[in-house]
Amino acid sequence: MARISRRTLLGSLAVASVPGALTACSTGSGDSDISNAGKKLAPWPAYRPAKGPKPDLAPTNAGVQAGYTSYPTDLVRSVARTPGDGSTVKAMSVSFGTPPKPASANRFWAAVENALGVKIEYTIVSQADYQKKMATVMAGDPDTLPDIINVFSGFVLPREAEFVQRRAEDLTPYLSGDAIADHPNLANIPTHAWRDMGRIGGRIYGIPLERPLPGSTLWINQGMFADAGMEEGWTAEDFAAVAKKATSGRRFALGAAQGSLFGNAVHAAAHNAPSEWAVTKDGTFQHCCADERYKAAIAFQAKLRGSGSYYPDSTSVSQIDLTTLFYNGTVGSMQDGFGAYLPKYLEAPDGLTPAAALPYSVDGKPGGIVAARRSFGYTVLKKAKKERIQLLLRVLDYLAAPFGSQEWELVHYGIEGTHFTRAADGSPEPTKLGEVENNTNLPLKYLAEGPQVLFVPGKPDAVRALHAWQEKTVPYAIRNASYGLQSRTKNSQGTTLKALLDDTVTGIVAGRLPLSEWDAVVKKWRAQGGDRMAEEFAKDHAANT
Repeated sequence: MARISRRTLLGSLAVASVPGALTACSTGSGDSDISNAGKKLAPWPAYRPAKGPKPDLAPTNAGVQAGYTSYPTDLVRSVARTPGDGSTVKAMSVSFGTPPKPASANRFWAAVENALGVKIEYTIVSQADYQKKMATVMAGDPDTLPDIINVFSGFVLPREAEFVQRRAEDLTPYLSGDAIADHPNLANIPTHAWRDMGRIGGRIYGIPLERPLPGSTLWINQGMFADAGMEEGWTAEDFAAVAKKATSGRRFALGAAQGSLFGNAVHAAAHNAPSEWAVTKDGTFQHCCADERYKAAIAFQAKLRGSGSYYPDSTSVSQIDLTTLFYNGTVGSMQDGFGAYLPKYLEAPDGLTPAAALPYSVDGKPGGIVAARRSFGYTVLKKAKKERIQLLLRVLDYLAAPFGSQEWELVHYGIEGTHFTRAADGSPEPTKLGEVENNTNLPLKYLAEGPQVLFVPGKPDAVRALHAWQEKTVPYAIRNASYGLQSRTKNSQGTTLKALLDDTVTGIVAGRLPLSEWDAVVKKWRAQGGDRMAEEFAKDHAANT
């Protein structure tokens, strides 16, 4: 089976001590309507776990995922009847795959439409074009909006929350509290996903795409790092020594993709810096940029780069090309989302064993890991009559079927005998047709999806290793305290302010700027809106608390 095809298809299971508080003086502009401060907060949907096959490795309340070392043999049925009425549903989402074959020639598309009882007109937008397309949609005629819109969390869209509040249906009456019981698969979405999606003006406007707790992860070539002296319990000094020893000739221990700031998220977490925003006991919000541990992580990365351990083109290579370099042994590590474990294990060539690296310690303190936003974006619905909203929610409820259900298998793999066959262990294995007709090229998973689990077809040892890694690292996960909160300044200026800091991190690590530049940039960031964001997040946090 072609590596790129398996990666494309199966990736669907996965794709501060502060020197002064970052508080702000009043701007006199007051709170925007999107703020939750002063609003009556809609209760989160009542969580009702779905029935399904028992996992081989148990999840924990702290965030360790359920693990399945083999594919379930007795699939449950999670939807009692066809949700649709034969009408046409217009949908739009981000995509990380190649454009699908048209509906008229796509048996996977047809099978899903048949199961849903609707015709799907799908506007599929590549990640590269997503911001531009969403800007057009948000500025356009509200009557021409798609029925279902995926709001991808990978970007800060200007005035995103205001757009949702004005143009999307308020789903509070349908989903808040016990009302969600009418949609059992949506009720199976854990509260942490709704919380990290957040409310807007106290109301619930979307359905979150749940994701595991671990976020940006350092994926390593385990053999390369072990041969260079990697051991559990390593320190920052050990890490630097291993990276230098593993680098020789045209082989580099550390790979990084354009925009990843030389894997800054992983190193900042290991230094126990905040994951963007932290909140103190008194409710003050503090940004990582003003934390000495974050600054120390940048300095550490600059030393790693100075030693020659980074791949030379780390400021320009794409994530896709970096993955190829990881597979062919040119780079021994790369920062990627935790959910990328599936393609990493399935696509790695013989002789390369990928692994999630344990964080190194700094100054005798265990290193942390990045806690992901538990919502990889969310889905909103165009304003419509009650009957139409109920139909769309039934459609999304089907797409949110849990792992181990008949509906999940159809939406993720298609039709048995057409899009997949069974491997010796019972796992679905894509056919040639399934390599091009699938849930990545037709990205239904970005409209709605059930909670993710740990599962690697045919590789039970990989599942055990990942589960054990989570048990060791989840207690040290560092969460961004701003997740699920509203800030008018971030909505309007977040992208520009982030670029100011990111460009400086890249410049310092790359050797183009001295570390001494950092404090001046932080001061500028605070004056241009950082302090206002801190104040707005603090107010929203207090309201939600």
